[in-house]
Amino acid sequence: MTLPLPPHSPGAARTRLFDAITAVGDEALALLADRDGGTPIPGAEWTVAEAAAHLAMANELMAALAAGEERTYGDGTPGSLAAANAASLAERPERDLAVLGADIAAQAREFTAAAGPRAGTDPVLTPLGPMDLDTLGSYLLTHMLGHLYDIAVALGRPHPIDRQRVELTMPFLRTAMPRVVDPRSAAGHRACYRLRVRGGDGFAVTFTDGAAVVSDRPPRRPDCTIMTEPVAFFLIALGRYTATTALARGKVLAWGRKPWLAPAFPGLFAAP
Repeated sequence: MTLPLPPHSPGAARTRLFDAITAVGDEALALLADRDGGTPIPGAEWTVAEAAAHLAMANELMAALAAGEERTYGDGTPGSLAAANAASLAERPERDLAVLGADIAAQAREFTAAAGPRAGTDPVLTPLGPMDLDTLGSYLLTHMLGHLYDIAVALGRPHPIDRQRVELTMPFLRTAMPRVVDPRSAAGHRACYRLRVRGGDGFAVTFTDGAAVVSDRPPRRPDCTIMTEPVAFFLIALGRYTATTALARGKVLAWGRKPWLAPAFPGLFAAP
C-alpha cells in the first residue's frame, strides 16, 4: 500500500509545481482560443500573437534544458535577452493563436515529462545563469504567468495568477534577485530588507555596496520590513505593478527603522 505524501514534503512540492505548469499551459490554450492576435499588449511593443509566440519558444527552450540539452540564449543581461527574444521571434513566423496555444500547452507537458525522471537538484544552465532543475521549473511557471498576465490584460480576460501559484514561483524569484540588480540604481546602496509575502515564509535581501544577497533570515536588524499581498508581490517583482500603487491600495505594508526605503526597493532591480 502506498501512503499519501505529506502536504509539504519535497515530493508533494514537486508534484504541485508540475501540476501548476501543466495547468497554466492548458489555460494558455483556452485564453488564446478565438482571440485577436493583433491586439497590442499594454505598455509593451508586442502584440498578443507575438507574446504567445515568445511563450511557445521559451517553453520549448526550457523543456529542452530539462531534457539535458545545452542551449545558449543571451548572457543573462536584459539587453542580451531582449536581443535573443527579437531574434527568436524573427525566426518563428507562426502567429496563429490556436497553433501557438497548443504549442505552449504541449511544451509545458514536455518539460514535466523531461524533468520528472531527473533529480530536482540537478544543475542546469539557463538564460539567467545556473540553477537547479526544480528552480528551472519555478522559472518556467513564473515566465508563463507573467506573459499570460499581459495577454489576459490585453484581451480583457481573467489572469491566471493566484496565491498558490505565487508560492511556487518563489524559489526562482529568490534565485533571480541578486542576478537582476540594477547596477545604476543600486550603486553604493547599503540596507537590509526583510520581505514577507502574506501567508508564506519570509526572507531577507541585504545590499552591500550595490550587491544583493538573499538569505532565509536577516544577517542583522532589518532597516525595512515589507509585507506584501502575494499577487501584488509577484506583479511588482515582474515590473507589472508599482510599489507606490500597491502601498496606496494597502497591498503592501512597511515598517522598521527606515520604512521610507520600501517604495524604492523594486527599482533596485531590472527585470529582464
